[in-house]
Amino acid sequence: MKNIHLHYSLFLAVLLVFNLASCQNDTDYTFEPQQGNQDDTGTNTEDPDPDADVEYLALGDSYTIGQSVCETCRFPEQLKAKYNQDSDKRLSVDVIARTGWRTEDLLNAIDQAKPSDQYELVTLLIGVNNQYQGRSFEQYEQEFPKLLQKAITFAHGDKDKVIVVSIPDYAYTPFGQNSFNPQITSQEIDAYNAFAKATTEAASVKYVDITDITRQGLDQPTLVASDGLHPSELAYARFVERLLPLAKAILNND
Repeated sequence: MKNIHLHYSLFLAVLLVFNLASCQNDTDYTFEPQQGNQDDTGTNTEDPDPDADVEYLALGDSYTIGQSVCETCRFPEQLKAKYNQDSDKRLSVDVIARTGWRTEDLLNAIDQAKPSDQYELVTLLIGVNNQYQGRSFEQYEQEFPKLLQKAITFAHGDKDKVIVVSIPDYAYTPFGQNSFNPQITSQEIDAYNAFAKATTEAASVKYVDITDITRQGLDQPTLVASDGLHPSELAYARFVERLLPLAKAILNND
């Protein structure tokens, strides 16, 4: 995995130039926390739904909170809405996620939030910021399995109630094309996803690949949010098309 770090010096130089340029045109492409109902740990602070029959926990980063799309546009909320449309049960969703989080940030936030172990569904999507911020791949190899095990714990200790979602590929966005070497970005994200998939499947946990959806972002600009970087509401809807059948199978078996 040493190739992941070969272009790190170039990455820092390009990032500095880009940040200076963004200050001039008032366009913010940095991974900053989204405005919303979150406390300092990144935990969703909405009042719990008293009518909910089943609870869902979404763990992740900007792709989970839906940076640059509306609160109900992010994929956990769309998944909840789609499930509630067709089910006699009512699903509520809790989120522990923040833009810019790496694996260790999510681990620390979980330790602070101390979620229960009573969720009927848990999703995990993490890793893009380990790659984007140039952290060692070995860190991901050490920390992703810990997060996967925590996700299983939160789902009654039942691995069948957990879904891991692949990392989107931001190389296929205007930001990714103009800021880095897109080919290197995609290769590195492939490496992260390959490890996550192998680890997930070895644990007999469900893995959903949505990376190919995000790799249509240049041909289909409507899949990219207005910030030129994150997935749009439409892209998240396509994530949900793949997640919903699995979620229904999990939740309707309870």
